[in-house]
Amino acid sequence: MRKLMTLMLAGALAMPVATVAADEVVVYSARKEHLIKPLFDKYTEQTGVNIRYITDKAGPLLQRLKAEGKRTPADMLITVDAGNLWTAANAGVLANIDSKVLAANIPANLRDPEGRWYGLSVRARTIAYNTDRVKPSELTTYEDLADPKWEGRVCLRTSKKVYNQSLVATLIARHGEDKAEQIVKGWVANLAAPPFSNDTKALQAVAAGKCDVTIVNTYYYGRLAKKQPDLNVKLFWPNQKTSGVHVNVSGAGVTAHAKHPAAAQRLLEWLSSPQAQQMFGALNMEYPANPAVAPDAAVQAWGAFKADDLNVSEAGRLQATAIKLMDRAGYR
Repeated sequence: MRKLMTLMLAGALAMPVATVAADEVVVYSARKEHLIKPLFDKYTEQTGVNIRYITDKAGPLLQRLKAEGKRTPADMLITVDAGNLWTAANAGVLANIDSKVLAANIPANLRDPEGRWYGLSVRARTIAYNTDRVKPSELTTYEDLADPKWEGRVCLRTSKKVYNQSLVATLIARHGEDKAEQIVKGWVANLAAPPFSNDTKALQAVAAGKCDVTIVNTYYYGRLAKKQPDLNVKLFWPNQKTSGVHVNVSGAGVTAHAKHPAAAQRLLEWLSSPQAQQMFGALNMEYPANPAVAPDAAVQAWGAFKADDLNVSEAGRLQATAIKLMDRAGYR
């Protein structure tokens, strides 16, 4: 009996730690817990499917998926920025999904052309300005911030953040590498201070008059304005007569070695539905990726704008080129 128990214990220890039940979906998420748990709770309430998840930064999650390979317990990856989604897809950790539901709910420019990932929320990266020091009529485009008239008036977030890498990648796609580099060099020449570690600090610098303008994701502005209703900073929608406001996505895909790919696809399709999209956008003051769903009232209050219709996958395709360009331009 003792020998039998020893063999049974050895067999149990040899089983994969990541074993999951058939009625579960395992998610790796670069979106923080408070931004995904309400959605998962609602899905479980409606379907009975339990969702287990871990949260971490985009880079470590991708490395974990690559290291785990076929042994991964993850059925879905949720991450931020099309650059990160593109990198994950090209690393082979996401499966191609052919879904009529997703094709109908998510516009073509907000999803991978090969169906490996789909945008679930949209974030605009736009200009924010000090209302005491700048008139909206002075602002026009991202490119114009390279003009000498803005010398000593510009603040930026560090070039190390994927959000800025994606913005510069879009400039490359629109203008070509040489002109994009001239634009970035102009931004650097106009800096009032060294680049900040995050968008909130850049916004606070504008509010304090350390600089007059910056470029930020809109939800950072929304969070700060919520805490400071009398904030002397407003958003400006650039490039309305040309390419439109630069937009990016938070999105998801089914993993290449998912143990429950059908269940993961159903979850992804539900996340693109009107009910889930309203929640997904409102939880972080973002725009729903599904165009049939209106943004939260607080987001709508910022005003309407024309968005760039360039496929956001360009942010990933040109990311390495953008990083090298920013380094050459002295953008740190």
